[in-house]
Amino acid sequence: MSRKGIILAGGSGTRLSPLTKAVSKQLMPIYDKPMIYYPLSTLMSFGINEILIICTPYHIEAFKSLLSDGKQWGIKIDYKSQPKPEGIAQAFLLGEEFLGNSNVALILGDNLFYGNNFENDLSDANQDTDCATVFAYPVSDPSRYGIIYFDKSTNDVIDIIEKPKNPKSNYAMTGLYFYDNKVIKYAKRLKPSDRNELEITDINKMYLSEKNLKVKVLGRGMAWLDTGTFDSLQEAGTFIRTLERRQGLKIGSPEETAWKSGFINNTQLKNLALEMSKSTYGDYLLNLLK
Repeated sequence: MSRKGIILAGGSGTRLSPLTKAVSKQLMPIYDKPMIYYPLSTLMSFGINEILIICTPYHIEAFKSLLSDGKQWGIKIDYKSQPKPEGIAQAFLLGEEFLGNSNVALILGDNLFYGNNFENDLSDANQDTDCATVFAYPVSDPSRYGIIYFDKSTNDVIDIIEKPKNPKSNYAMTGLYFYDNKVIKYAKRLKPSDRNELEITDINKMYLSEKNLKVKVLGRGMAWLDTGTFDSLQEAGTFIRTLERRQGLKIGSPEETAWKSGFINNTQLKNLALEMSKSTYGDYLLNLLK
């Protein structure tokens, strides 16, 4: 079964106001690249080449200006307007026509992931075609997230609670989700929560009730960054800058990811690099070919 990708880049970004009064949060820079490059590269890294960007009506042209139709990276990018944000699970209703009969990987547009073994985790999740797979990450402030509860004796998942007031676990559910095509049917069954949103947690509980939910725990050596606040936005930029300057590598480069994935060839990568030849980003891409 094929899998398509969805990047949810909607919402009003009120926690970053006034920065977001004129610019979408997902178009803001994380060091040397627009934020959306990072989740886009994550999807591309395990072979997804058909991707839907869901964003607000007043930002859609800006996304198209930046990303175009994806042909430059050997992929296909479609766009869907989200007139009103009504929860993460709304993505499956908005993306129903795009998905067709395909499975889906959904990633939030403000989530960044980095780690040595992460690509293996993604590959494993991508190969599970008849279930749901989500990723858990230990956090210091669990009341801000959907929290996963494990049985202490078996490590089986026993419950998922959205933003609990008194959390008894510190394992947060990250903004990356793999589902089979049944997720569309499940999304249609949802009723708005007390927050008046279609909760992704309720989708995951449906899979859990059928014993069809897998949880991969991201541990030491793995970074998950949620860039929804001023501090976390700054911290993400500093994190990326430090790694790139220390290692001489780029994180979240769709050009490099497309090239390594075989979506584009050497000539196409060179042409993309030459378009940015006056920047260190373009120089980096050219050096990949040496």
